Amino acid sequence: MTSDLSKKISAWLKDQVISGGGKGVVFGLSGGIDSTVTAYLCKEAFPDNSLGLIIPCHSNKADIDDAKSVAKEIGLKYETIDLDKVYNILLESFGHMRDDRDLSLANIKPRLRMTTLYYYANKLGYFVVGTGNKSELTLGYFTKYGDGGCDLLPLGNLTKRNVYSLAKSLKVSDRIINKPPSAGLWKGQTDEGELGVTYQDIDNYIEGKTVSENVKSKIEEMIRKSEHKRNMPKIPDF
Repeated sequence: MTSDLSKKISAWLKDQVISGGGKGVVFGLSGGIDSTVTAYLCKEAFPDNSLGLIIPCHSNKADIDDAKSVAKEIGLKYETIDLDKVYNILLESFGHMRDDRDLSLANIKPRLRMTTLYYYANKLGYFVVGTGNKSELTLGYFTKYGDGGCDLLPLGNLTKRNVYSLAKSLKVSDRIINKPPSAGLWKGQTDEGELGVTYQDIDNYIEGKTVSENVKSKIEEMIRKSEHKRNMPKIPDF
């Protein structure tokens, strides 16, 4: 059920948490492939001190069901915290009607989830484990201070195709593997639809393989515009 890579990453996770004075790990469990692989790795590193949080915010019920199934399949402790009301109240305070396709509003969801994760982390003495992979991190495809807000990124050196390969070695359910990748920001949203490029092209670019000039231009523009997401806030050098 495990691979050499999964053991290596799990050992790294355990070392990072313990050396940092932590007792365990907490992470978001969305029902997608990245969070599922992260759950397997965390469970391996901390069999008794791993907590998956299912944090729906006007989310697809099928994703919630998948997340619960993953937790039950691997014997993972989990809790469900519904943020629908919190999100609605916040939007009312801003004077907005719900419009999930407005990115400024949709990004509130991962930021509320980050707040929830850190509440549990502080309460339990755990580290927050993010689920971002190298493909997403390279393009800045994450919400700043949202799903980008975490302590450790065990998948951060794996491209999306590497994550799929690891998922198969861990015997993750085909149901999870075959789902179109989605951040769940709005109904019908998919990663590739929003990015305008495929993960295959993104991974080929990262690995130095040939991609079209149009794809290369799109990817490099996204990398340039998202540079601020991968760095600490700038301060004057005088």
